[in-house]
Amino acid sequence: MKLWAKDHSSTHEMVEKFTVGRDQEFDLLLARYDVLGSLAHTQMLAKVGLMLPEEWEAVQKGLQDILAEIQADQFWIEPGVEDVHSQIELLLTRRIGEAGKKIHAGRSRNDQVAVDIKLYLRAELEGIQTSVGQLFEQLLELSEKHRAVLLPGYTHLQVAMPSSFGLWFGAWAESLVDDMEMLLAASRVVDKNPLGSGAGYGSAFPLDRSLTTELLGFRTMHHNSVYAQMSRGKTEKIVAMAMSNLGSTLARFSMDICLYLSQNFNFIYFPSELTTGSSIMPHKKNPDIFELIRAKCNRIQALPNELSLLLTNLPSGYHRDLQLTKEILFPAIGALKDCLAMLSHALQSIEVRHDILNDPRYQYLFSVEAVNRLVAQGASFREAYKTVGNEIEAGDFAWDATQELHHTHEGSMGNLHTAEIREEMRRLLARA
Repeated sequence: MKLWAKDHSSTHEMVEKFTVGRDQEFDLLLARYDVLGSLAHTQMLAKVGLMLPEEWEAVQKGLQDILAEIQADQFWIEPGVEDVHSQIELLLTRRIGEAGKKIHAGRSRNDQVAVDIKLYLRAELEGIQTSVGQLFEQLLELSEKHRAVLLPGYTHLQVAMPSSFGLWFGAWAESLVDDMEMLLAASRVVDKNPLGSGAGYGSAFPLDRSLTTELLGFRTMHHNSVYAQMSRGKTEKIVAMAMSNLGSTLARFSMDICLYLSQNFNFIYFPSELTTGSSIMPHKKNPDIFELIRAKCNRIQALPNELSLLLTNLPSGYHRDLQLTKEILFPAIGALKDCLAMLSHALQSIEVRHDILNDPRYQYLFSVEAVNRLVAQGASFREAYKTVGNEIEAGDFAWDATQELHHTHEGSMGNLHTAEIREEMRRLLARA
């Protein structure tokens, strides 16, 4: 069944297979939202007189039954049925008769799939934001728990200055604040109703787009019918950009974990059930889950480029190229959710090593501390820098790693600003 089929029309099997592609696979993710869109659309049709009250009641009951089947995993797209839109209309017509054939009045598959994708992305972004918020709190708790435990800081992968686990965990938490800002911005772009724009040029029917916007809980509508269609692809790219930023944070954090877990660093520890072994080396405890988070999130960072190339030089109006946005974006959403869940699960078991900086290899971490101590005693910075540098060159530099460090300014080891970081996130979410 095809919504566009005529009595005697047919499509070559090869053409049909090529044009449908993987659409049915991803359409199942949209099934719930397609029914919700149809419920709102048909309520509007009844209001403007394009559907009789008794027809609307039958349609609403039939759609609610289909929605219940979708939620119970008892819905599928039958062989020979082109897409989820066709399947739902087919089921409805079988069950309630001619009234089921009226649900497509005043809309096109173009605005139908556009509203499905908007509703799907809105729900998925809300779920991702919830997971990010949970990971954010987890990182801040770890920051506070290990605030006084020192570890080496690096620049250029060279030993640089003393840091702390409190500072390290807190840095990734604050990174999530910026990532959340991007996710919320993407949510505002998604939260606009394209339904009623038809094929991109509106309708001669007296549609009430304000009503469907309200019924579907959208913040506003895409006002211009042409742009409502042009937003397809652009919306997905903006979501991908937000996902890419979050993916960057998770990938870099996972890289730190891989380094810190290695024998050469040995800063942190995970129980055996969170690592994997080697088929030949019995001593190995491999950080496979973090390597896969890194890899999956690096792929997610490529999403905006892939979508940009797909959209390059497309004129206004709908084009079948846009079908491919689903197979680019939808699997990536699942991968990102999996990465967030796995990282949060693993961090429940992370252990940190104490007294790391007592190892003589980290002596030079304290060179700046020595310079600052001379400055505090009255030397100029350049003079103090030269003095300590000469000691290092001569092999005479020494620092007692057990000495207490006094870092007190905002955002330093002794003043993590955990409450302020949490407040930044709270204010951000309050504006959403």
